[in-house]
Order: sequence, then C-alpha cells, then structure tokens
Amino acid sequence: MTPLKFKPILKTLVWGGEKIAPYKGIETEQHHIGESWELSGVKGNESIVADGPLAGRSIASLVHEYRDQLVGKHVYANTGDEFPLLIKFIDALTDLSIQVHPNDELAAKRHNGSKGKTEMWYVVDAEPGAHLLAGLTKAITPEEYAAKVADGTITEVLARHEVHPGDVFFLPAGRIHAICGGCFIAEIQQTSDITYRIYDYGRLGLDGKPREVHTELAKDAIDYKVYDNYRTEYTPEENEEVEVVSCPYFTTSVYDLTLPCAKDLSEIDSFMVVMCIEGSGTLEVDGESVDIAQGETVLIPASADDLCFVPDAGMKVLTSYIK
Repeated sequence: MTPLKFKPILKTLVWGGEKIAPYKGIETEQHHIGESWELSGVKGNESIVADGPLAGRSIASLVHEYRDQLVGKHVYANTGDEFPLLIKFIDALTDLSIQVHPNDELAAKRHNGSKGKTEMWYVVDAEPGAHLLAGLTKAITPEEYAAKVADGTITEVLARHEVHPGDVFFLPAGRIHAICGGCFIAEIQQTSDITYRIYDYGRLGLDGKPREVHTELAKDAIDYKVYDNYRTEYTPEENEEVEVVSCPYFTTSVYDLTLPCAKDLSEIDSFMVVMCIEGSGTLEVDGESVDIAQGETVLIPASADDLCFVPDAGMKVLTSYIK
C-alpha cells in the first residue's frame, strides 16, 4: 500500500477560532472552526481518502479490506475494522468546557461496548499567557466534586498550566482537563467521542441553548488522585526521534528536522501517522516520495519497511503508532 492523505473534517464549535484554515492552507467560509479531524474512524465521522487510486474510500472500508497490511496484525486483532486513533488539530478562541473521559471498562459498560478515551496534547502554538487545565491540586471526594460543580467553584481545585509551543500533556482516561483560550493543539487519542462535560461556565451553544452537562456520569469516571506533575517532561533534540508519550494506546514522538532522518519500520507491526506541525518536506516511504507540509497528516501503512523524513528548509512532525 502507498501512504494516504485524507480530507479534513472541520468542526464548527462555539469556542472555535479562525486559525485552523489558514494554518492548513484551506479556503473556507466557515468561522469558529474549533477542530480539524485529520484522521478519524469514529462512526459517522469517518475520514475519506483525498487523492490517488483510493480517493473517495473511507478509512473503515480500507481497514476492512487491507487489515494487517494497513494497520498491522496485532492492531487489527485488537481493534478490528475500526481505525484505533483519532487525530485532530484544535483551535481554542475561548475556554472549552471542563471535562473528563471514561476508561475502557466504564465506556464499554455504559456505551454499548465503546472504547474509553486516553489522549495527549502537543501545544503547536499559544498566545502569551495562554493556559490549560489538567488534574487536581487537592484531593476531593466525589461528593465534594459534585458540590463544587453545583456552586461553580470546581476550577479552584484544578491545576492550571501556562503553556508554550512544544509543551506536551498526557491525559489518561479519568483526568479532569480543559483546553483554554489562545491554545492551538495537536491531539492524539483513542477512537472515541465520549466526553462527559462537567462544567461549561453557563455558556450557550450555537443553537442558543445551554449545553448539556454530565455531572453524575462524570462522578464515577474521575481519577481523584493528586499527582506531582501533570506536564510531560522531555528534552528537545534536533534531527533525531524524541519519544514523548508511550502508552498501550499510542506511542508518539516529535522530530525537529533540518536534515534527513531515517526510521526503520520493518520491526513495527503498526501503521504510523505523521502530522506536520511546522515547515514542509517529503516522506520517502519504500522508495516512494510523498510531499507533506504544515497542517497535513499522512497515514503510512503497516506494510511499509523504510521511512525517511526529508525536510525542505526545516520541518517538525509528530509520529504516532501502536506498539
């Protein structure tokens, strides 16, 4: 199989900004584009191949037809015809709701066998003073949580993190979190769209009505432990792979390149997703060249053996696969 590019699925949201379209070089009359789903196997929002001999095909149909060749033997054995990752760019003009996601066990029990949602954020850009919320600053009980949601003080026990480009946050299922205004994020997550909205500042949706909150559903999903550090620490390096997150659901690395850099894929029984977050260049995959530029995402099939990132003047990419 050859590497694949997909049509982005643009989501107009009440908190969305206007950065995604120009960042990705898209001409659109849509405003408040909060998310661009780059690669999605979520039912009803399945990505469509943008060009080449497979243009117009859905990711679900390709996984069903090509199976091990596309996603890898062990991946297909675990997730079947559903592509296992959801890849997004997120542009927050204003604060998102405070939310939490269930783990696999709880999601399967409540949502007809669905997967839970563990995710990570890579901060592509941030306005001065921009911040995120992730984790608790003090231990609270489920009852205290519900009371703080009711009286609007839940933010008082949430850890606030000022962010800058290159910051990484790993968000296991159960961790309370929120992207706040002024943040431009690359998000890698399990294929799941299950979100429990805890608190939304009394905001109205695009339909002019208050948005639904899920205070009680979230109560059993929250991890109430307090951790020493919610930020993912790593040391940036030029022209080599820097692994930033590794968990059962995905392994993600960042490459900051001014020179070509090779990656042996022959021992990886998985697809690889490449998100270009800065600059441009080409991906040399088993002797075939694929152009990639800022804002583009490419799916490299599991059948590929050799990959070389070849930057133009410079290029920064995120790669994700499943160990």
